[in-house]
Amino acid sequence: MIKISPKQIKGKWSSGYALDIHTLSSEYIGHNEYGHPQFDTKYSDMGQLLNRLKYKSDKSVLGTIVEATGEFLNDRNWPVDLIVPVPPSHSARVFQPVMAVAKGISQFTSMKLCKDSVIKLKHTPELKNMYELKKRLDILKDAYHVVKQKVEGRNILLFDDIYRSGATLNAVTQALKSEGKAGKVYVLTLTKTRSIR
Repeated sequence: MIKISPKQIKGKWSSGYALDIHTLSSEYIGHNEYGHPQFDTKYSDMGQLLNRLKYKSDKSVLGTIVEATGEFLNDRNWPVDLIVPVPPSHSARVFQPVMAVAKGISQFTSMKLCKDSVIKLKHTPELKNMYELKKRLDILKDAYHVVKQKVEGRNILLFDDIYRSGATLNAVTQALKSEGKAGKVYVLTLTKTRSIR
């Protein structure tokens, strides 16, 4: 079992956590032969596993991620009816890490997975390089539709891989509550950035 250091994250949800910081440090070490800046980055255990899963499609780490996440959830004992993964930003990607981990968590904890209750209505640009929260929120306005019949009155675990500014999680939480008439919404991410962006 890997070591995690859960961090509370605040938003429109009832309670939320990131299991750890994504990177511990990142030091500039110069430019490569193509003129691109290079960094020596140190990751938390969970950050390293997520990096391997998300950017290298290394599915061998899935079990370790699921076990650590499932154990954390079992200790939390939130009254959750459904796990709802945040829809992917790259829907064309063959392997969807958030969906894969959510499915594993569902099996580990026996919480029901509801992967099609939140639908992304419009394409949005990647938000990771957009630093202004207001711009992020404007882009995400009306970006999600919630299937009310699937979530109405249910307590939701909203799951994503990484927390940056909370813009996406807040937009989906708002849609779950206002459009979906969900009960309580709890949020869990695998990691969070060191600085809120």
